Amino acid sequence: MQKVDIEKVQQMINFFSNKQVYLHLETTNGAYASHYDESFFSSGAYIRNAYIKYEHGKITGNGPFRVGLKLDIGWVYAEGITHYTVDDKNRLLLAGHDYKGKLAVAMEISGTPFE
Repeated sequence: MQKVDIEKVQQMINFFSNKQVYLHLETTNGAYASHYDESFFSSGAYIRNAYIKYEHGKITGNGPFRVGLKLDIGWVYAEGITHYTVDDKNRLLLAGHDYKGKLAVAMEISGTPFE
């Protein structure tokens, strides 16, 4: 993955707009390892292969970035995006890493289901 290039990410967001796509959205702050420190409250969210169609999307901010997708009935967004890539399957993969390099948020958009 590479650091966010707003223009390239926006181009891919635009590419997928008004199409039925699969969305993966995940947040974590260490939920898998919370048993190591009982004083730390861990939380997270996860959705995979949600089949959506968004009217338009936008990446905003100065970094870390926010990516929002406008649906017919509301919004989907992720905050804290720091890195991106477009893989060999033409999927837009966005990630937000904390200051220690650990994954905090992931948002992925694809024309085909995620495995």
